[in-house]
Amino acid sequence: MTRTILHIDASARREGSTSRDLSDRIVKHLEAGRIIRRDLAVPLPLLTEDWINANFTPADQRDAVQRDQLALSDELVAELQKADTIVIGLPIYNFSVPAAFKAWIDLVARVGLTFSYNEDGPKGLLEGKRAVLAIASGGTAVGSEVDFTTSYAKHVLGFIGIQDVDIVAADQMALDAEAALSNAHKAVSELAA
Repeated sequence: MTRTILHIDASARREGSTSRDLSDRIVKHLEAGRIIRRDLAVPLPLLTEDWINANFTPADQRDAVQRDQLALSDELVAELQKADTIVIGLPIYNFSVPAAFKAWIDLVARVGLTFSYNEDGPKGLLEGKRAVLAIASGGTAVGSEVDFTTSYAKHVLGFIGIQDVDIVAADQMALDAEAALSNAHKAVSELAA
């Protein structure tokens, strides 16, 4: 049994969202002892010059304003650090990730906290975790050359150290919603708990 799941939903739709439904099903299937919830329909701030300056100021030299600038980012990173498994409901919007998910990535990809650099290049610091992406699309086939969502999400998760990534897809819903949902529900039931 998974001890702690960080359950993230990136869909702007709260009702009728396939990616939200799939991520809920995955979380239930995995039977976590603890669930941390992050709904990205509640907007996250975009990076600003002040945030970047605070981030690149050594932690022991930050003033109160800089610490406040980074408080939400620190909270988001702590959620990732506490989780064994990250379940992300991720719709494909215009061939890519929703802006809300990109904002989350920008706030959690932090040198010294989620990745570092050494003589061999970048190294993810969140190793030993698993991610499950619940991806939904209207017309884009997951894994196709125009699916920039799946490859980007896997790459950025790998960059911060999360290499074990499963994909559950309800893709091309506009072509055959019933088949797409059936395949996705089957994939959920086959996920290793």
